[in-house]
Amino acid sequence: MTVEEIVGAFHGAMLRKSADELADLYAEDGRHEFPFGGLPPYEGREAVRAGYRASWGVSPAVPQEVERVALHRTDDPEVVVVEQNAHVKVGERAITVPGLLVLRIRDGRIVHCKDFMDASAIAKVREAAHETGIASG
Repeated sequence: MTVEEIVGAFHGAMLRKSADELADLYAEDGRHEFPFGGLPPYEGREAVRAGYRASWGVSPAVPQEVERVALHRTDDPEVVVVEQNAHVKVGERAITVPGLLVLRIRDGRIVHCKDFMDASAIAKVREAAHETGIASG
């Protein structure tokens, strides 16, 4: 897969909340970390699958669109930076969650992902879930 195809498939998995589609983009020993999220990294494809199955399974956010703002190539041919906005709904409330992915892709698979999300937007998702009585993860 090309970088563009991987990013498109990553965003498609987010839109569908498909942990299987997302995990299948990773190398067997791929790593997914959340530098600002206070969460432990997912070590390996199956940990990505299990972690996202659990987190997306309880998330009150219903994705409406995942917008790729920009794709930046770096001096390292394996590394790209993706600017993105996840447009979600919690109940009737529309919220945009800006994010940044730093992906290391080797042989058509993600070997490392640093997943940066806007903490204030995540707080808005949790607040909206609380206000509407929707369970939140």
